[in-house]
Amino acid sequence: MPLDDILLEYEEHLEKSVEHLKHELRGIRTGRASPALVENLKVMYYEQLTDLKAIAMIAVPEATQILIKPFAQSDLKAIEKAISESKLGLTAMSDGKQLRLRLPPLSQERRQQLVGQCKTHLEAAKVQIRNARRDANKSIETEENAGILNEDEAAKGKEQVQELLKQYEGKLDEMIENKRKEIMDV
Repeated sequence: MPLDDILLEYEEHLEKSVEHLKHELRGIRTGRASPALVENLKVMYYEQLTDLKAIAMIAVPEATQILIKPFAQSDLKAIEKAISESKLGLTAMSDGKQLRLRLPPLSQERRQQLVGQCKTHLEAAKVQIRNARRDANKSIETEENAGILNEDEAAKGKEQVQELLKQYEGKLDEMIENKRKEIMDV
C-alpha cells in the first residue's frame, strides 16, 4: 500500500475519533437545556430499545426546560420510565400528552463531575488516536520490509504520522477546553 494511502486511512481514523468525541460531549449537560441530553436515550418501543428521537419530538422552549411530545400517546409511559431509569437525574412532569423536564441549576460540585466526565472521554479519544498511530506505523514498517518503501520514505512517513497525531491531539484538547468553559460558566 503506498504511503499516501496509509496516511489517508490514518487521517480518516483520526477524524472518526474527533467526531466520536463531539458526539459524546453533546450528551454532557451544561447550564442550558439541549435536545442532545435525551435524544439518544433508549426507550422500550414494541419490545425493542429505540432512541427517543425516533419516537418523539424533542424541543427546548426555555433555557432550563426540555419538552418531549411522543408521536403516539401510548408511548408516553415508556418514555417517562426510560427517563426515570436513566442517569440524568431528571424527573419528567406529564400532562397526559407531553413530558416536561426541568433542569435544576448545576452545583459547583456537579460541574466538576461533568468536567471529569469530559476528561474521561478525552482520554478514551486519545487512546483511539494513539492506537491508530500504532497501526499506521505498523503498515509503514510492513511496506518497508516488503521493499515497497525505502528507509527514507518510511522515516518520512512515520514523521508525518506523528505530526498528524499532534495536530489531532490539539483539536481534542481544544474541544475539551471549550466544553469545560461551557460547563463552568454560571
